[in-house]
Amino acid sequence: MNIAPAHLSDPAVLALLSAHVAHCDGSSPAESNHRLEAAALDRPEITVLGAWKGADLAGIGALMRLSAQEGEIKSMHTAASHRGRGVARAILVALIAQARADGLTALLLETGSNSPFAAARALYEAHGFKPTSPFANYGPDPWSVFYALSLMDAA
Repeated sequence: MNIAPAHLSDPAVLALLSAHVAHCDGSSPAESNHRLEAAALDRPEITVLGAWKGADLAGIGALMRLSAQEGEIKSMHTAASHRGRGVARAILVALIAQARADGLTALLLETGSNSPFAAARALYEAHGFKPTSPFANYGPDPWSVFYALSLMDAA
């Protein structure tokens, strides 16, 4: 598997982001949905990574810098045909490494609290993310779970 920057002009990236948006929209009420469309990811403070298996885009994930110290994991999505094969894990590890390389000291994220997001919660917890309070522009929401990972700990 090759993890590399994913370009928002790539049709495969756009298709997988569309699948992510559809998954989120179908799993949570609109007022509790915090996914980003492709155009919203096209900002200098956001790095989008893709996981390729040969010519197939297997998954995507993004790192959004919130400040000089904190970043947020966004838009994690694995193509249905590649689920259960370590794609999300590989992307998350690469995003954590990118955050450390950027000098960030903490990573934050929001994900769904309901069953369609159970695998995501298990992945984040397995990589040391701990439940935290809402951050940035998020407020308390029964449809959301918030996590934080200190990057000050040993890599």
